[in-house]
Amino acid sequence: MAYSMTGFGRGEMLFATRKYSAELKSVNSRYCDINIRMPRILNFTDNLVRKMITDRLGRGKIDVYISFDDSESASCEVVTNLALAEEYSQAIKGISEKTGRTDDLTATRLAQFQDVLSVRQKGVDEDSIASELCQTLDLAIDGMLEMRKAEAKVLCEDIFAKVDLLEGYHTTISKRAPLVVDDYRARLAQRIEDILSDEKRAFFDENRLSAEVTVFADKCAIDEELKRLSSHFMQAKKILASEGLIGKKMDFLIQEFNREVNTIGSKANDIEITNSVMLMKNEVEKIREQVQNLA
Repeated sequence: MAYSMTGFGRGEMLFATRKYSAELKSVNSRYCDINIRMPRILNFTDNLVRKMITDRLGRGKIDVYISFDDSESASCEVVTNLALAEEYSQAIKGISEKTGRTDDLTATRLAQFQDVLSVRQKGVDEDSIASELCQTLDLAIDGMLEMRKAEAKVLCEDIFAKVDLLEGYHTTISKRAPLVVDDYRARLAQRIEDILSDEKRAFFDENRLSAEVTVFADKCAIDEELKRLSSHFMQAKKILASEGLIGKKMDFLIQEFNREVNTIGSKANDIEITNSVMLMKNEVEKIREQVQNLA
């Protein structure tokens, strides 16, 4: 089953005193674009989290929100960066001397400056935390995949129907194509009949008419394009019925759809075929838009 790129997933797990929450939101993107927000204590898991998401979700612009709470009070300690506090103090003193303003910096205000005070875990067991976070993240990814699968099912059914419609237009064109040359021969012969007088008609070379028709037939021949297009339709249905990430494959195939349809339109030189080509181009564009949603 295919997957779309739009989805949401959430997971929460409690391990002894540690509680984890992971929330994922995903929208369309050509690549796997991951934006992670999580507490600093979990920063060491950044590469692990990115790999898990890339391996399981493939493409999409994915926002990841992770929260962590340890209810054991003895697990935390406040750390003071005295060297940084001294740097802040000297900087404020320099501003005071330079501008002539009073330096009213207090210890309380200094402690509020960024990174002067920080909270860290005591004796962090990184392996345990990483394992617990992975389990929580897996739960959120499972939820997102379920939503992605449900949406992709609807998308694939719609694309299937549109490919069936394209095959109908393809059949119409295939039936019309052999008649185009015959119609051209008849029209050309009638024009010659209308133009030539009885005296000149006796000197008209039928071989010239045949040569003109042959050149026209060569220019408007679309047999190869029709065969390739029929093959593309079969391949599209095969891909849509396959498992895993199919978005890039379908995106490439739709480009081939468009190329063959455009070539048929430019070569056919027939109003009926042109009308069918216009309808096909409309459906191909609809499929292209739908394919952009597939991972």
